[in-house]
Amino acid sequence: MAVMSGAADSMLPKLVDDPEAVALAVEPWAQPGRKNKKTCRRALLVGSLMTLLLLACFVLGRESASSAAWLQIDLLAKLTAMNNGTAGLTTTTHAPHGRDELLGGLLPAGMNRRTCRSRYESWRYYKYFPYAASPHLQDKLRAYEARHRRCAPGTPLYAKSVEQLRSGRSADGMECTYVVWLPFDGLGNRMLSMVSGFLYALLTDRVFLAALPADSADLFCEPFPDTTWRLPLEDFPVADLLPRGQSIERSYTSLLDAKEVGPDANATAGVPPYVYVSLGWQLKDPLFFCGEHQLVLGKVNWLLLYSDLYFSPSLYAVAEFQDELRRLFPAKESVGHLLSRYLFHPTNPVWSLTTRYYRSYLATAKRRIGVQVRMFSYGSISADDMYSQILACSQQEHILPETEDGDEDEVVAATRNGDNADGSNSTAILVASLYADYYERLRSRYYDHGAKGGERVAVFQPSHEERQATDNMAHNQRALAEIYLLSFSEELLTSGRSTFGYVSSNLAGVRPTIMLTAYDHKIPEPPCRRAVSMEPCNLTPPLGVECRGKPVDKEDLARHLRVCEDSKDSVKLFD
Repeated sequence: MAVMSGAADSMLPKLVDDPEAVALAVEPWAQPGRKNKKTCRRALLVGSLMTLLLLACFVLGRESASSAAWLQIDLLAKLTAMNNGTAGLTTTTHAPHGRDELLGGLLPAGMNRRTCRSRYESWRYYKYFPYAASPHLQDKLRAYEARHRRCAPGTPLYAKSVEQLRSGRSADGMECTYVVWLPFDGLGNRMLSMVSGFLYALLTDRVFLAALPADSADLFCEPFPDTTWRLPLEDFPVADLLPRGQSIERSYTSLLDAKEVGPDANATAGVPPYVYVSLGWQLKDPLFFCGEHQLVLGKVNWLLLYSDLYFSPSLYAVAEFQDELRRLFPAKESVGHLLSRYLFHPTNPVWSLTTRYYRSYLATAKRRIGVQVRMFSYGSISADDMYSQILACSQQEHILPETEDGDEDEVVAATRNGDNADGSNSTAILVASLYADYYERLRSRYYDHGAKGGERVAVFQPSHEERQATDNMAHNQRALAEIYLLSFSEELLTSGRSTFGYVSSNLAGVRPTIMLTAYDHKIPEPPCRRAVSMEPCNLTPPLGVECRGKPVDKEDLARHLRVCEDSKDSVKLFD
């Protein structure tokens, strides 16, 4: 039996680190005659680092266990570097599309590699490349990048647009119009709403800017070449830019009710300089998804997007967008997958956290399984029931390795016969949860019983924060690192209605197995469903909204926009 566990345990796989970190951490190889001196220095440094690690764990205590765990990874990586660790990086893939640093033409060439290592390195970690960017999408992205450079903050056209905003009205013929993303809810929600906002900018020839708060300032690299997507908050002329709730005074519906905008508004009143679009889980502006109202919004120079939803699927129901979406994404389930890989690139600090953990614990395994557990108050069950649901789902869909029922001698014999010295019969299970309970139970499961066929099973959990702290930068950095660690898996088991799970499987290019929500506070039957589409779910679609504009192709819509596997009142895109 061979079982390994997470960062807090002493039994660890061979540790490795990326070449740049190794180069920074280690002196050049010792010259002849210097071996003893180098060995002494190495032993002294090892002792110092281990002392620092123990001191950190003692000082930080239980409340900062996650920080201590990530610090341990950093120190372990340095120890490995001193031992001349080499990257056990897996480069196998399961599809030929986009297996290069530009992801098959999805990414622009020539951007600075040092300032954002993840942009041109992430392809080495992804296991699946199911869809290539269509030629039309590539052309659209290159045209968008050129427009963004012309209109971004710091350019004369941006200054002209801001002055127009200050004037109190929108103007016809402005070369640059904008959609400004505003932060709302947790990291998963934010990433999905950013993808949706960017897609909307592509469809309407707007420029996408992000009003990034302090808790997100060092999460993502600039996605567009030679420019910025950050809205300068200090001199933006809209007072109290961030809403205090979803009922916003200057939202589209509010202005529509006041007849300040809309198909029936007084033409002499002029078009307002900006309009809030409230597309949160309460969906205060459902008419946003009607073509006749898109014609009205097209006259507004600045749209301020306040959303925590992945509303991309509902854009497909807008007749004016449908044809363009077909050309951009021939495979409908590729929308979020391709745009997420295009838009999001973790900053170097986050990427270092991610790759150090991956290479230290996950790289040498033959197979990686991500298990993401999130429980909501409206579907809460006991930890015992949640663990039972995980096992029931795994058994139903054959996800986690089966355990031996025999005695210890049989397990040891199977392990020896497995000949697993090269890791060819090994599985790493990565648990992402706010709590340590499920990790500890899975670890004990494989420690007590072992896996069938002599398979080596390692169970890891990078952190267990115990509560979500969206306004904390360090928390968000660790959360983003775990999203990417999950996305490097061959198999994903995620929680229904969880945006964290949606983002992870979207980046991975994997159709996950989704555990269903326990709405009646009992283990659902069946416990899970295998996703038919990797697209995230729009959890609050505009149901029952009657539009009066151009009719949509209802047959095509019924084929591609259907009910989600994990939420009966929600929709997603299917092929």
